[in-house]
This record gives sequence, structure tokens and C-alpha cells, in this order.
Amino acid sequence: MQIKLSEIIQPIEKELDLFNDKFKISLKSKVGLVDLVTKYILKQKGKKIRPVLVLLSAGLSGEISDRAYRGAVLVEMLHTATLVHDDVVDAAETRRGIPSINAVWKNKVAVLIGDYLLSRGLMLAVDGNDFDFLRVVTDTVKRMSEGELLQISKTRKLDIDEETYFKIISDKTASLISTCCEIGARSSTDDVNKITALKNFGESLGIAFQIRDDILDYTGKSKIIGKPLGGDIKEKKITLPLIYSLKNVEKKEANRIIKLIKSESKKGRISEVIDFVLNNGGIEYAESQAVQFIHSANESLKVFPDSPYKSSLLELVDFVVNRKN
Repeated sequence: MQIKLSEIIQPIEKELDLFNDKFKISLKSKVGLVDLVTKYILKQKGKKIRPVLVLLSAGLSGEISDRAYRGAVLVEMLHTATLVHDDVVDAAETRRGIPSINAVWKNKVAVLIGDYLLSRGLMLAVDGNDFDFLRVVTDTVKRMSEGELLQISKTRKLDIDEETYFKIISDKTASLISTCCEIGARSSTDDVNKITALKNFGESLGIAFQIRDDILDYTGKSKIIGKPLGGDIKEKKITLPLIYSLKNVEKKEANRIIKLIKSESKKGRISEVIDFVLNNGGIEYAESQAVQFIHSANESLKVFPDSPYKSSLLELVDFVVNRKN
């Protein structure tokens, strides 16, 4: 039976409540429209995985201080800003089951709110003299943007290989997960070994998370982010299960599948591509790669003595990669 998130967060339950209060206060603005939209954002209750990672990493490295809360607010602001901007880019109508900000207030407001959230987070770090956080976070924003743009350029040509895939998911997804763990560590220790260990833990966890998400696009009932089965194929995103399958068939068959993905009109093309991946070992290969990164994540924590924080981080790895939807 899969462990529940409520069990994982037990060591930081009170701290997470305090974080939620601090996050709410940080969003406040004297501009009515900003306040209205940010209150709407607070209704979209996510899993708060990123603040959880900051607080657990802080607890594991030392103690959960005010600096840890500022770090947690900063990464949640950044994450929320990227989600708001993503919905504009993807023309998404909903987010976590309710209408997206761009659907309610249109693109202009959504883009500006994303900008507000990002600048607000950075300002909090400046006010707290957390300049080491700023260095880490600005590099992360750069990596996330580059990863997204690399994926867009490769999606147009449909010529993505395994090395490029890992570069994209490392920059797009793993960079922020890694940053959460690094900031948590930095908030409570100067020990370079501990900071590096948690940074590496987050990177491996983020990559395993994304591989799992990509597998679910072929096998799950509905992805964790609420997309229907085959959403990646529809968006012409070439992910690891498909890369492996294309590499292991004759060129003629691989070209046929690529042509099928490019085709907008062919009925049943998505289910045909899914069947192709299922029949050519794509899922098994992607699973084996995810397992390697899970192993790397767990190995990174070996420098820390056993504690409730460490147990929760190890359980979080299982939670993230063993989910079925």
C-alpha cells in the first residue's frame, strides 16, 4: 500500500502550517486586482511538495529557522509563477480542477501576476539578505527557461535523442526540486558536503519524478497534472519511452511512427503510438532508468544520520515515483 503524503509530512506538520500562513501574508498587495487574483491562487490547493522539501532538508541539515521559511516561500512563489506562465503558454483552461487565471482574467493579467509572484519572491530574499538563495534561484529560472525552449525547438523538428531528453528534464523539472533541497540545506548549515548531498538528492528525485510522469502518459488513467492519456503525443513531445522504442526498431518503422505523430488528422494515431511504445520495451526501459535515479537519490542521503526528516525524504521518493496517477 502506498504511503500517504499526510504521513510523510508528520515531522514538519506544524512548520508547514506556519509556512502556509507566511505564504499567504507574502502574497498580499495594496493593488486590489493583485489581491483578488492571489486569493484565487490560494484556493488552488496543491500538494506543496516543494516547501515540504525545503523544510525537510532544513530539518535534516540542522534546524528549521526563519531563513528556511523564507526559502520555502521563495521556491513556492517561483513555482506558482511558472505554473501561471505555463498555463498562458499552453492556453490551458483549467489548473487543479478549477479555471486557470488566464481563463478567468485573460493572458495579460496572468503574465503580469506571474511576474509579480517572481519579483515578490526575489524581494523577500533581498529583504532577508538571503543572497545565496538568490544566486541559486536565478540560475534555476535560467535553466528552466532554457529547458523549455530546448524542448520547443526539438518538438518542432521531432529529432530528440536520449542525451537531449535528460538535458531537458534536468533543466525543466529537476532544477527546481534540486533547488528546494539545496536552499533547505543552506538555511541551516554551512557544511558543503551536506548542501551538495541534498542538492544531488533533489536532482535525482526530480529526474525520476519526470521519467515517471512521462511513463504515466502511456500507462496511467490520468496524469498527476490532470492531462488525458497520450497528452505528450498530442503535443508532439518525444519522451524517454518513445525515444527508446524508436531507437530499437527498423528505420522505416521509426519514420512511420514519427510521421504518425506529426499527423494532425489521423484518427486513432495516439492509441497507435501508445501501442507501439508498449510493444517495443519503452515502458520497461524508462522504468529501469527511473530506478537508477531513485537509487542515486537514496544514496545521496547516506551522509546523514537516521532521523524522522531523513525517513520522510526517503518516503517522499517512494511517494513521487510509485504513484499511479
